[in-house]
Amino acid sequence: MARRIVSLKDISKACGVSIATVSKALNDHSDISKETKERIKEVADKLGYHPNAAAQALKTNRSNNIGVLFVDEANSGLTHDYFSHVLDSFKKAAEKEGFDITFINGDRTRNNNMSYLSHAIYRGFDGVVIACVEFSDPEVDELIKSNIPVVTIDHSFYNRIAIVSDNIKGIRELVTYVYEQGHRKIAYVYGMENTAVTQSRLTSFYNTLQDLDVSIPDSYMVPSPYRNTDKAFEATLKLLDLPDPPTVILYSDDFAAFGGMNAIRSRGLRVPEDISIAGYDGIELARRISPRMTTIVQDTDKIGRTAASKLIDLINNPKGTLIEQIIIEGTLEKGESVGKIPVEEPIAKV
Repeated sequence: MARRIVSLKDISKACGVSIATVSKALNDHSDISKETKERIKEVADKLGYHPNAAAQALKTNRSNNIGVLFVDEANSGLTHDYFSHVLDSFKKAAEKEGFDITFINGDRTRNNNMSYLSHAIYRGFDGVVIACVEFSDPEVDELIKSNIPVVTIDHSFYNRIAIVSDNIKGIRELVTYVYEQGHRKIAYVYGMENTAVTQSRLTSFYNTLQDLDVSIPDSYMVPSPYRNTDKAFEATLKLLDLPDPPTVILYSDDFAAFGGMNAIRSRGLRVPEDISIAGYDGIELARRISPRMTTIVQDTDKIGRTAASKLIDLINNPKGTLIEQIIIEGTLEKGESVGKIPVEEPIAKV
């Protein structure tokens, strides 16, 4: 049997006061005494009273609902380890502050013909977080330029708050570590998508090699889609077939590194005894396989929490919230997939 919804009238009757007094007490009006407020709220709790969400939204012009725009072209959805952990952290932090989370339909086959902005307006979102999308998409650009509070993850716009991983420092630490292990023939199977993440990592990769005075051939740089083990497998075979193959291969993410590891083993080679590898992201599986993956562990919990905190600040205090880019550092997990090799010192001239 359905449970009857408790009304203000029920609380009024139980407390022996007017409905107007109950309404004022529940909304903390100053003309109601503290003792009366406490008594009315206590009775409301005992009766199981919950304010009507739609009525609250009309009164405050707030829905307490945040939209999440997450478009994964690889169709891995929320099995995408990095973003699933980021969004889980975001969800928990937002719900703790009383906000509900609703995903914006990012499916290109959607039949309602609503743009992302139209969907956000239709749902009455107080704000939107954007992650893992094609940021050059006109629909994304339309949403970014709207008046709706927006926070982006891993992409920066000049007029929007952005929470980004420190991809520059992450790659620098990874390249420096393999260099310290004696590697000079360093290859990179990098993400082929033209994103801010990819560009930051590529720039950092080349800058670090230059600082270390290491020169590599162009053939050591192979583009491959993110999180695609099959394409990473093919890219790795291409590197292994070079006349002078690399001694270590860096990958765009841990899943890609799994594909590389399979390719290496298919040639009867061992990791790291015959060739070393390193991933990126620090997903749980990468730290449980053998050998444990050398990788950069991204702080997904902090990224999600910070995104939620900044978006809620922007919703509650739009004029007083600083529009900024917040960089979240990861940590190097040395693992076991990068072996140490002897460095050939140049022969000194007499």
